[in-house]
Amino acid sequence: MTQPVHAPEHDASAPEEVSDGRLAKGARARAGIARRAAEVASVEGLTALSLAKLAGDLGVSKSGVATLFGTKENLQLAAVAAAREMFVDTVIRPAHAAERGMPRLRAMIERWFAYIEEPVLPGGCFRGQIVPEFDSRPGAVRDALVADRDDWFAVLEKEIGRAQQQGRLAGVDPHALAFQLDAIVAAANTAARLGDETALPLARQLVDGLLGPDR
Repeated sequence: MTQPVHAPEHDASAPEEVSDGRLAKGARARAGIARRAAEVASVEGLTALSLAKLAGDLGVSKSGVATLFGTKENLQLAAVAAAREMFVDTVIRPAHAAERGMPRLRAMIERWFAYIEEPVLPGGCFRGQIVPEFDSRPGAVRDALVADRDDWFAVLEKEIGRAQQQGRLAGVDPHALAFQLDAIVAAANTAARLGDETALPLARQLVDGLLGPDR
């Protein structure tokens, strides 16, 4: 008897695997371009970014960059997000190994100083470079920078509050202290970029004065 001929089974997962692979490749390409955009912006500013420049830097086509980001503003927003993630990876996440409250607050600040001493980005602190460029320019980029600053202050204020629960920093307004810490480190970053070798030791001394003796 002639055996029936069966059509090969259709592998329904194959198109999904191809699609997932393309999405992953696209995500990697986008992340690489966003990181390069953050590097360039840390030195030249976000307004200096262009699809063509980044394509040339990375050896890819301008159309490929345009496909991933569409507009210069989207590219700027991606640079802000990439720089934010680098800051979180360098300053915030490692500090979470320390105990909550004063130990974690001090760990974050020390990581913050290290972020300035050995910059992740060629232009130093991304926020210090970009915020003055966009602080008076309404729009999506400014909104992203404001949200990033607000989130950072919230992190600082949370650990300040925990330190107060541990009996430290009595009578201190958490937002005011976060403001002071941010101002000191931002000033130290600017001075260090200008070659002032006294900036970081002085900033550490000022921070110690605000936080009190380590114990």
